[in-house]
Amino acid sequence: MFNKVIIVGNLTRDLELRYAPSGTAIGSTGIASTRKFKGGDGQMKEEVLFVDITAFGRTAEVMNQYLRKGSKVLVEGRLKLESWTDQNGGKRSKHVVTIENMTMLDSKGSNPSDGGGGYSQQSAPTNSYAPPSQPAAASTQVPKQEQSIPEIDINDDEIPF
Repeated sequence: MFNKVIIVGNLTRDLELRYAPSGTAIGSTGIASTRKFKGGDGQMKEEVLFVDITAFGRTAEVMNQYLRKGSKVLVEGRLKLESWTDQNGGKRSKHVVTIENMTMLDSKGSNPSDGGGGYSQQSAPTNSYAPPSQPAAASTQVPKQEQSIPEIDINDDEIPF
């Protein structure tokens, strides 16, 4: 089965960061995503979706360090159903998105974030190897030339529109 959710929106509250006994960071917050559309009566309408999100490990720590209520993010993850019994003995449940990849979308000036860098729980290590540089041959760098558009002799009566 395929279970993937992608949401762009603003955080509804600061991240609540806690640590499991194993030392794994767990961060919980919410995201609000707005959809604007034209209703059947022609009026512009707005629909807001509120979703709880959970991050684990380094992703949770990065979110706690750089993001605050109102920060714009893109989250990718999987949908999970959480169930519990409330104080009155009733069964309760809600859907939560477990984050697998998160991208900060705020600009550099409005947030201490990296200005749109992505962060993934499964990020691959960066490869620091760079091949030795070789002098560029003159034949590989072609100067950009202006392209002239050929003139076409068409009568205005021949154009179908």
